[in-house]
Amino acid sequence: MFLRNDHGMDLGGGGTSTLARPPVAATPSAALALRPRRFDFDPAPDLGARIGSLTWFRGAATCVGLCTLTWLLAPGLENPIYGTVPAPLKGAEWEAARAQAIRPLGQGATTGYRVAATRLVAPLADTPERPILESTAKLASGDALLGVLQRSGVGAADAARVGSLVTQALALGEIQPGTMLDLTLGRRADKSQPRPLEKLAFRAKFDLKLEVARGGGDLALKQIPIAIDHTPLRIQGAIGSSLYRSARAAGAPAKAVEAYIKTLASRVPVSQLGSGCTFDIIVGQARAETGEVRLGALMYAGLSGCAKKVQLLPWANNGKTEWFDGSGRGNSTGMMAMPAPGRFSSSFGMRRHPILGYVRMHRGVDIAAPWGSPVFAASDGTVQIAGRSSGYGNLIKLNHGNGYGTGYGHLSRILVRPGQHVRKGQQIGAVGNTGLSTGPHLHYEMYKNGVAVNPRSVSFNSMRQLSGQDLGAFKAKLSQLLAVPVGHGAQTDED
Repeated sequence: MFLRNDHGMDLGGGGTSTLARPPVAATPSAALALRPRRFDFDPAPDLGARIGSLTWFRGAATCVGLCTLTWLLAPGLENPIYGTVPAPLKGAEWEAARAQAIRPLGQGATTGYRVAATRLVAPLADTPERPILESTAKLASGDALLGVLQRSGVGAADAARVGSLVTQALALGEIQPGTMLDLTLGRRADKSQPRPLEKLAFRAKFDLKLEVARGGGDLALKQIPIAIDHTPLRIQGAIGSSLYRSARAAGAPAKAVEAYIKTLASRVPVSQLGSGCTFDIIVGQARAETGEVRLGALMYAGLSGCAKKVQLLPWANNGKTEWFDGSGRGNSTGMMAMPAPGRFSSSFGMRRHPILGYVRMHRGVDIAAPWGSPVFAASDGTVQIAGRSSGYGNLIKLNHGNGYGTGYGHLSRILVRPGQHVRKGQQIGAVGNTGLSTGPHLHYEMYKNGVAVNPRSVSFNSMRQLSGQDLGAFKAKLSQLLAVPVGHGAQTDED
């Protein structure tokens, strides 16, 4: 080390000589020189460093010596160390200690103290009861109302009386599982008798609450109607990447979305709808004044913002509910059904008549079948003719709409009448041999715009068009639904 001896540049004088002065070596102090060298001795050196040096061997010897000294000073197993053992507790001390110990109940745990009645305790002649008991019971699946009441403490007579009163409003079997019953039981004169029923209240229907209360000694029924708002729920939104996910994200119920897609697919290819198209869904909704909401079936399916605008509404036509567009036109697709079980014995076209003996046009096909076999309507339609018709024998003609019609000849029985509406697959007659026929078979014809065509080559869409009062009522209903504001109403679980 060197000492710097500049002294502030010698107070400003002789500056040049001071800067050139060489450094002076530091002189060891007297205290450092007199320090004993024994202070440099390390009695416990690190045995992991300088292995093999004199310092390391000195440390190893120290370690061995300390271990040997410890072993020599140990008492050993043959010379145990004795301590003082406390005497076992007895009497009151043992009972007090046991009272504070933790012991399993199965092994007889006890607090050690006993509480028993003394001469100062006098038994009560009677135990007072609560004047009123209020409880709630739940009608589970498979439960009967009377059984739940009796399990809740209601007497058999009161339960039977409740059953007779409730049946004035609805059948007991119409009470839905999960219904909560609020019970109030009164005071009884004898503990051996059930408590009298003072009041029973429950939600019998979505729009009805029933109360059975005691007044003047007898039970009486009170029906409390609940106001319901039936304004439908309308939901609109962009289709985006997925019609289903977009409709569900907008709040439409799952069942309503499934019905919407199925209905829409009958008019437009759903897979080809663009992301900019807008869906329009209206579902039935019932909102109670108490806050509960129920969602019903699909009431309207609309589509806008695409190349084709769609407005579909369900409508009952001839006892069958179908979907009609905004102009009142329905749509029912499908192949014609086989009119009779059997085989084709004669085809459509020119042929020699088996009875008349000359060649003429065979305007239909023959289906050979046993006498009396059922004859079915090939598609939905209205009966135009049902009776005798010269060479056809017993004949039925159906009008399927959109210019199509079918005829069924040589029947042994006719089961329909003119003007009657029939469904596809409905039996309308039976195979016979009436008219110009050589054996039991069905003569089956098909017409398009009044001209006979080959029944085996035709598949058509049966279109229905509403008219008159039906069309007016349909358009009024459509206008009413389209006036519903978007997003009206709350949402909850579906019916």
